[in-house]
Amino acid sequence: MKALFISFYQAFYDEVLEVLEKNGITGFTFWEEVRGRGSRGGEPHLGSHAWPTLNSALITFVPDRIVDKLLQDLKKVDESAPKQGLRAFVLEAEERTV
Repeated sequence: MKALFISFYQAFYDEVLEVLEKNGITGFTFWEEVRGRGSRGGEPHLGSHAWPTLNSALITFVPDRIVDKLLQDLKKVDESAPKQGLRAFVLEAEERTV
């Protein structure tokens, strides 16, 4: 199992949800307003007067077998407006019963 942390320009919300649905992912945790600046030359999203836009972020836990397809689909969203930004980070995850 993998954890995918996805940080993205707020305007990508619908596209990111479409990617999740397309890949059969129904569960996630979502943060609506996240501030940040990427390391690849994109525009800052700081919610300030100078940089008024914001990011959002979500985390989801998925089976290993769908990670590559999910990342390919997210890359297409990012490529539609590369200066706005979308990043996905894959982490090992282990489900434990509590």
